[in-house]
This record gives sequence, structure tokens and C-alpha cells, in this order.
Amino acid sequence: MQINPPVQDDNDDEMVGRLISRRAAIRLFGAAAAGSTALLTTSQISSVNAQNSNSLPSCIVRPAMTEGPFFVDEKLNRSDVRSDPASKKISQGAALRLTFLVSSVSTKGCNPLKGATIDIWQCDAVGTYSDVGNAVGQKFLRGYQTTNALGQAQFLTIYPGWYPGRTVHIHFKIRYGQQEFTSQVFFDDAFTDQVYQAAPYKARGSRTTRNTNDGIYRNGGSQLLLNTTKDGTGYAATFDIGFNFG
Repeated sequence: MQINPPVQDDNDDEMVGRLISRRAAIRLFGAAAAGSTALLTTSQISSVNAQNSNSLPSCIVRPAMTEGPFFVDEKLNRSDVRSDPASKKISQGAALRLTFLVSSVSTKGCNPLKGATIDIWQCDAVGTYSDVGNAVGQKFLRGYQTTNALGQAQFLTIYPGWYPGRTVHIHFKIRYGQQEFTSQVFFDDAFTDQVYQAAPYKARGSRTTRNTNDGIYRNGGSQLLLNTTKDGTGYAATFDIGFNFG
């Protein structure tokens, strides 16, 4: 059954951490290159567009966001998260191959982060999260992977649906040793409109919340947008993220 929590119950309307401007990020990295001890820490997570400035490293530092009320630590080690492990039923929707590239950031630049655990969780095409509410006991669209020597972890999921009060998104949590980082990734509205013209999304009608009127997205979501492309009959996206866990 569909879960339609009002926006105030989603717990997603507060920002975690402090965003800094791109100019400030450039100053930080510039100072580091000059021998300063300035570093980006998890309290200074900010998106920086490496493609637009040679002063920035190749990895991209991103803003943290609240995990919301639907995280369940299922400890499901799997790359294909579409099915429920018990029933084997596969969530209906367009296939999405989501790849994370995780780097550690220091004064010397970026290095692939091996051994980081990445959890993802999301709603299905009709807005339902597993293992909460009426879907307790089911575990579809949840799972984790561990980054390899290239800092890479890949998931096969579906393009997420929507529920009132939130724009289209996927939650993720990265854990490394005793440290953890939680945030969300978002989708371009125009791209989502195209995806939602097909089943099973089309049957739900127009969504009620888009990126521009989502309180979470407005606090840094543009820095967490996926560059989603067609991939055969489905879609693919790669998300680069770098941070300093010190």
C-alpha cells in the first residue's frame, strides 16, 4: 500500500552541516596548496564544480542532508536492490544503474576511498518505502555495497517514484570506520517528466512537489543532481563524491 506522509512528518526539512560557497572552497584548496592546514571537514561539506576551475581537485565535495524517517539498517549486501529478499518480487519501474565514485579529499587532492560502505534506500514507483508503515517486513529498494580499489560501488535499482511533500530523490549513507556521511541525490525535473510518461509512473498522474518547491532541495539539492542518461531500456547515472573524514 502507498505511504503518503505529510511533509512535516518526513523529517527531511532540515539541513545537516554548513554549506560554504564555491569561492570559499577555492580559497580553502588554494590555501592548502600553499601549505596552509586548511581542510574541508564534514561540517564544511559543499559542492564544488571541478570542471569549471583548475583550482579545484577532480573529486567533488557535497552537502550532507538529514536521513529522514525511513532509514532501516537492513545490512543487505547486494548490488541489485530491486527485489524483496523473501518474496523475490521485483519492484516495477525503469531500471536505473547508479554508480558512486567515492574519494578522500586532502591538501594533496583526491584519492579513491576503498572499503567505504554505501547504503541506499528509496521509495518505489508508487511512493512506498519498504519495511515501514504498511510495508513492514519487506525489504525492496534497500541495500549496501562496499567501494572497491577505485572507490566505486554500483547499484541496480529503479527510477524512484514520488510521494506528497518531496521531490524525486534517493537517500544514501556512506560509512567508513567510525565515521558516516548521509545525504540524498536528486533528478532533473524535465528528465523526470519524460520518465514519468511511461508505466508504471504515468498512472499516478502529476506529482505534487518538484525540485523548486522541495524544502530539502532548496538547501543544496542543485549540488546533488544526478546526470542521468539513457542506458538501453533503462537509465544510468554516476555520482562523484569526495570528503575529508578527519
